Amino acid sequence: MTPDAILQLGLGFWGSKALLSAVELGLFTMLEEAGPQEAAAIGARCGLHPRALRDFLDALVALRMLGRDAEGRYANTPEGAAFLVRGRPGYVGGLLEMANARLYPFWGRLTEALRSGRPQNEARDGGPDPFQAIYADPDVLAGFLGAMTGVSRPNAAAIARAFPWAGRRTVADIGCAQGGCLAEILRAHPHLTGIGFDLPPVQPVFEAFAREQRLEDRMRFIPGDFFAQPMPGAEVLVMGHVLHDWDAAQKLELLRRAHAALPAGGALVVYDGMIDDDRRENAFGLLMSLNMLIETPGGFDYTGADCRGWMLQAGFREARVEPLQGPYSMAIGIK
Repeated sequence: MTPDAILQLGLGFWGSKALLSAVELGLFTMLEEAGPQEAAAIGARCGLHPRALRDFLDALVALRMLGRDAEGRYANTPEGAAFLVRGRPGYVGGLLEMANARLYPFWGRLTEALRSGRPQNEARDGGPDPFQAIYADPDVLAGFLGAMTGVSRPNAAAIARAFPWAGRRTVADIGCAQGGCLAEILRAHPHLTGIGFDLPPVQPVFEAFAREQRLEDRMRFIPGDFFAQPMPGAEVLVMGHVLHDWDAAQKLELLRRAHAALPAGGALVVYDGMIDDDRRENAFGLLMSLNMLIETPGGFDYTGADCRGWMLQAGFREARVEPLQGPYSMAIGIK
C-alpha cells in the first residue's frame, strides 16, 4: 500500500494548469500551423523563457497532450489536433480558456462554498452575474457559444445515432447556443428541420453559424426566455447543459414547460453528465455538480433516476435513460 493515488489526485491541479496554460498560449494551434517544432522554436514562437521550457513541454508529453519524435521535435497528438486547435469544428479550447481565466481561481474557494452554500464567482464580491456579463458583450458571447458547440457536438452525434428519428419531422434545441447540437442532428437526418431557442443576443451568432454550416434553410432561430415565454412547438425538444443550472423547483418548471410545448407522442431529450444512480462512478457528473455550486445560486447535477422521476412528475407518460458518450447520458420523456 502506497500513497501514490492520493498524491496524484491531491496534486492533480499541476497537470490541469499545465494544459490550461498551453491552451492559453495557443501552443496546439501554433503546432498545427507550423508543424513539428524543436523546443527552442516553440519558445520563440510562444514567447517562453528557456528556464522551464523543456520541463513544460515534456510534462505535456508525459500527460499525453503532446507527442515528441526521435529528433526531439514536439507535435500535436491526434486528439490535440482534433480538439485543441482553434477554428476546428471540435475545438473545446474555448471552454478550457474560460476554465483557466475564471473557474481555476474560483475553485480555490471550494471550501468556502461548501461551508456557505453560496456561489464563489464574480457575484461573490458584488460583481455582475457572469452570465449577464457574457451575454452583454457580443465578442465574449460568440466565444462562449463556440465553446459550448465544441462540448456539445460529441453528444449531438451520439443523440443523432441513438434516438429514433424516423417518423419525426421537427426538432427544437432549447438553450441552443451557437446551434452546434442542432446542426449535427440535421446533418445526420436530412428529412428534419430545426429551431434554435435562446435569449435574443444569441440570434446573430446562431444565424451566422447556420450559414457557415449551409443549413440556413433548415434551421431557424426563435428568441425567448424559457421561463417567460412558451417553448417552440416541435415533435422533439432537446435540452442539453441546461437543466443542471437550476434548483429543483426550476428544473421541474422547465420540464413542465417542455411537456406543454410538445404534441401528443412528442419527445423531450435531456442530456447532461448525469450522475450514476448509485453515485459512485461518474466523478465528472459529481464534480460538475460542485461546479454548479461555484457558479450558480441553486444549480446541481442529478442522477438518471432523478431525471426520470421529474419527467414523470411533469406529466410525461414514460421516461427512460440511455448512455451517450463518455460521462454523458440522455433521458427521453414521451408525452
